[in-house]
Amino acid sequence: MSRRFCALLLKWLGWKCVGGPVAVPKCIILGAPHTSVWDFLISVLFYRAVGGKASILVKKEFFIWPLGRLLKRLGGIPVDRSKGVSLVKQVVEAYNAHEHLHIAIAPEGTRKPTAQWKGGFYTIAKAAHIPVYLGFFDWGKKEVGVAEELPLSDNQQADIKRVRQWYKDRGVVGKYPTHFITGTDID
Repeated sequence: MSRRFCALLLKWLGWKCVGGPVAVPKCIILGAPHTSVWDFLISVLFYRAVGGKASILVKKEFFIWPLGRLLKRLGGIPVDRSKGVSLVKQVVEAYNAHEHLHIAIAPEGTRKPTAQWKGGFYTIAKAAHIPVYLGFFDWGKKEVGVAEELPLSDNQQADIKRVRQWYKDRGVVGKYPTHFITGTDID
């Protein structure tokens, strides 16, 4: 899909792009709130419209014909999530194998309501020595974008709490608002 086509489609759908692609060659972009499969489509259209290419992690089982080919074209990276296989190791190896790789990760780890956000992005970023950026798709304002870098500390729980607070302070709304729990009082 061309940049122009993606930009026109987003505009037609009523979305506004905020910011552009991340300028560093390797990073993680957090995508929240992740309450619908539509979040993926909106984020892909946004990142392509602004000239970027982001990848996502997808269970290797989905990479069968004809879906596998489409997933790869959309930036899907197959990962083995079977017991005993390190997802972090697989992703770090992917970063090591590419000169340019932006991976979008939903910090909630699910589209369902969850009070417990995942720390996989933190572990991967620390292991691969790459920065984390805050991305969003706000269904309330119909804005999608990438904001500032999230400087990581040596305290995973504190960083996750800061991420949650960032989304809460901006009042971002998911397609299904009750599925996005930002409450920073939950540990």
